[in-house]
Amino acid sequence: MVASECAPFSKTGGLGDVMQSLPKALAARGHRVMVVVPRYKEYEEAFDTNVRVTYNVLGHPTEVGYFHAYADGVDYVFVDHGAYHHVRDSIYSGERSDAMFRNSMLCQAALEAVWHVPCGGAPYGDSNLMFVANDWHAALLPVYLQAYYRDHGKFEFARSCFVVHNMAHQGRGPLDEFGALQLPDKYKEMFRLDDPVGGECMNIMKAGLSLATRVIAVSEGYAWEIATDMGGWGLAPTIRDFGAGKLSGIVNGIDLNEWSPEIDHHLDGDGYRRYEPRADAFEAGKLACKRALQRELGLPERDDVPVLAFIGRLDDQKGVDLITQAEGWLAGQDVQLIMLGSGRGDLEDALRGMEERNRDKIRSWIGFSVKMAHRITAGADILLMPSRFEPCGLNQLYALRYGTVPVVHAVGGLRDTVQQYDPFTNAGTGWTFDSAETHKLIDAMGHAIGTYRDHRESFRGIQARGFERDVSWTHAAELYEDRFIDAKYSW
Repeated sequence: MVASECAPFSKTGGLGDVMQSLPKALAARGHRVMVVVPRYKEYEEAFDTNVRVTYNVLGHPTEVGYFHAYADGVDYVFVDHGAYHHVRDSIYSGERSDAMFRNSMLCQAALEAVWHVPCGGAPYGDSNLMFVANDWHAALLPVYLQAYYRDHGKFEFARSCFVVHNMAHQGRGPLDEFGALQLPDKYKEMFRLDDPVGGECMNIMKAGLSLATRVIAVSEGYAWEIATDMGGWGLAPTIRDFGAGKLSGIVNGIDLNEWSPEIDHHLDGDGYRRYEPRADAFEAGKLACKRALQRELGLPERDDVPVLAFIGRLDDQKGVDLITQAEGWLAGQDVQLIMLGSGRGDLEDALRGMEERNRDKIRSWIGFSVKMAHRITAGADILLMPSRFEPCGLNQLYALRYGTVPVVHAVGGLRDTVQQYDPFTNAGTGWTFDSAETHKLIDAMGHAIGTYRDHRESFRGIQARGFERDVSWTHAAELYEDRFIDAKYSW
């Protein structure tokens, strides 16, 4: 499994979380799993294998080293080169040419890591391998696998899977960069994209998608969206040309050792308490967390008021501006609102302003705190996720596990994981709205608040159904395994 980041070693977002959890879940199912990522800095757990290999990286002979660590049944292999060391604080920084160099080097080194790195005393070898490339940073891997190896009779039984975490980032650049990749001319068309807005360009993700044996999007809803003109970011025609069965969607899981209220160490102290995620056992603990959260943030300590929450980046994608535009409506409701996040300066200022104007009901925590994210998830009654697009989303899965009812814009993974509440059939796990408009968000919030206040038993039923949903990586890993087996027998 190849990626640009993997928690806890390196992380900027959800990709790092996936690479921390999915490999462990696959290993627990009996697979031998290797994760290959750059070595951005010294990692205490990793040792130098003393293996050095020279690759042709964009026309430059380049020697790389390999470091190795083993934990939870997973081999972690770190590709070492000076080009990675200076980006430790911002792993996606630098010029495009720098990113191209780093990514090309990572993909080449990852393919041959199975030959050169002695994991557990012996390399993996080259039989029955599945190479999993994550997002555009690793999109050259399926291309190199075909052009450098399979075209020459090597890795005959290896297959590749490309996982789309975010279609918006594709590695676009001028087409004349193709020559630097040192690939045969016959592959040039796979990189060519005629964009009606930007014109002709080279698109690295397009080539990776085209040559991968299988493609997985991080939710069923997102798999559908990326095949549409609006959601495909220019690559919808490529995806629609896939053969039957090539594309599928699998919702990410969450790490239940990290996110589950009965074992959450962030709920120890300050009046918080752990609680069982079961319909017959959660109420006292969740109420204690709500009271503790109100006290910690200086809000009036009231059991009867619904506490709404937002946790996430402050940017256009996450739709936090819809919440700020709903300030007037929120100010007229008997509610409390807690927002945690950082990002665009104007949105940070907007959240601070909301708090200043509504000191009795709104709190804005600018920045990020893992502890506070856990405590808000445990103490809030309702979680707001008005994202304009959301390939999978994790916060709504955390919320379901903690008995916090999600209100979401029905896109991508949010559509897959949150079922609209139906009071007539007493089914559903939250509320959804169908377009990223403030009045639609207000309408959904109104239904959630009204149900909390006037139909508490129905609200408890929604919480209970959230507990019942399997949000674990164990389930997701089983689905990945099925796709890998399907790819293995694809010719």
